[in-house]
Amino acid sequence: MKTLVTLLAMITFAAPAADLQDIPLKTIDGKDASLKDHADKVLLIVNVASECGYTGQYSGLQALHDKYAKEGFAVLGFPCNDFGGQEPGSEAEIKTFCTSRYNVTFPMFAKVSITGTDKHPLFAALTSTGEVQWNFEKFLVGKNGKLIARYGSDAEPEGGEIEAAVKNALGK
Repeated sequence: MKTLVTLLAMITFAAPAADLQDIPLKTIDGKDASLKDHADKVLLIVNVASECGYTGQYSGLQALHDKYAKEGFAVLGFPCNDFGGQEPGSEAEIKTFCTSRYNVTFPMFAKVSITGTDKHPLFAALTSTGEVQWNFEKFLVGKNGKLIARYGSDAEPEGGEIEAAVKNALGK
């Protein structure tokens, strides 16, 4: 899996900026949104789940968000119940879980489907190079709105290749 993560991280993606930024989204509170709300930021888009073996990564995602938010970086969480039914709760339950258990302050969005025929358009664009395999896959999007790299579930948010790629995308 590490080889796949490294290979995916090294591929340069060419999703058009306008396509990603124009896709309609809903926040976890039900408000209309889009990636335009985070224009000129480096983004780490993550499909999250509250009952997954990788759920502990919320801590690393929050730490990464805190560390680089003032420099133009944000983690964006997209709850998804497609893998093992590991995100069964409502948006309100998910929000409560994330804030009370992991002190999540990064933007969270409404539950999405990222597999099958009802795949959310954002994930349809992000997965043009291959389907998401499990919860906590990560997509690094540059300030220009283009996909830079993709990381598997086992790639830790802090201290490794993801953090190095974030720093590089921020010009550090």
